[in-house]
Amino acid sequence: FDPEHWELERKAIWLRTWLHIGHACEVPEPGNFIVREVEFAKASLLIVRGKDGAVRAFHNVCIHRGTQLVSEQSEGKRSQFSCPYHMWTYGSDGRLLSAPDFERFYLKKEDCSLKTVHCETVAGMIFINFAAKPRQSCREFFGAVGDRLEELPIARATHFTEYTYEMDANWKTIFDNFQENYHLRFVHPRNSEAILTEENPFGYPIEYGFYGPHRSQTLPSFRNPSYVAPPMLVHAAGLGAAVAARDGLAFPKIDFKCFPAIHFVGLAPNFNSHTWIPLDAGRTRASVRTYYTGPADRASTLYAREHSQMTFRDVLAEDRPAIESAQRGLAGGAVDKVHFQEHEMLPRHQYETVQAMVADYLAEGSA
Repeated sequence: FDPEHWELERKAIWLRTWLHIGHACEVPEPGNFIVREVEFAKASLLIVRGKDGAVRAFHNVCIHRGTQLVSEQSEGKRSQFSCPYHMWTYGSDGRLLSAPDFERFYLKKEDCSLKTVHCETVAGMIFINFAAKPRQSCREFFGAVGDRLEELPIARATHFTEYTYEMDANWKTIFDNFQENYHLRFVHPRNSEAILTEENPFGYPIEYGFYGPHRSQTLPSFRNPSYVAPPMLVHAAGLGAAVAARDGLAFPKIDFKCFPAIHFVGLAPNFNSHTWIPLDAGRTRASVRTYYTGPADRASTLYAREHSQMTFRDVLAEDRPAIESAQRGLAGGAVDKVHFQEHEMLPRHQYETVQAMVADYLAEGSA
């Protein structure tokens, strides 16, 4: 959480690691675009699907004088992008098409294309990398996790629901919370009743997996026999099950914690992504999405989707006070080490990965 260490993480990790920035269904056709603001990199990104079907990422900046081409947080469909300052105009592939009185610049148009950011798609999700030359492709980065995600509904999603939030906490402090179940019975007493049993009173996972910088956990398949779900939850779950059967969305539950800060969790028929992007050493923005393979074509489907999303939101809202309290406590400096027990191995692996990447960065600088 120290600002100086955050600056090392920003350079060693966030500026050269594959980052989740969107989904292919947001740019389904040539000319479709979205704009994403990435504050830690002081970047505004223009994500566009070109005429050739490829999804590309450009700095949302005119080569002439640096003016932003498109206003922030916008989306739409265009065949070309014109700078509002001097009307330099670019195609969906980033090439400069025209510029007023261009012959007086004594330049070649092919040397004036938009600046690109490395962009790849895995399982339908769009990832970007700010490195001049990434060490590995996005597919190589995700490895076996990417292979598994390709088999799931997110890879063929056409719609999603989303909400975002910001939290006064370091990105690692937040991600810790979603990588251990030790807190469930205390922070989520109502929602954890279903899986807490006498044999497993803390709802610990029964298996953990490690895939390079990424992790996974498998929760118990058994349920608390004394748990009685609220009628509204039973009703929504029944509607969800009907939708799953109709749309063929049955799949085993998955729970991946991907580096640097993405949580993929799926329990049919819903598949969620929870992505964190740091704003600075002590503040983080998150995006929570639930993906679907078709539109909500009837009222019952829409109801089931909204109920699922809001249930997820309410559970996450319970985490916030504990996380921000931990951040305030750590920032005071009274705690000089964090203790992880054996079922908190995923946060420990996260920290070891962060430390290794920062050490590599410092070693490169020394070399």
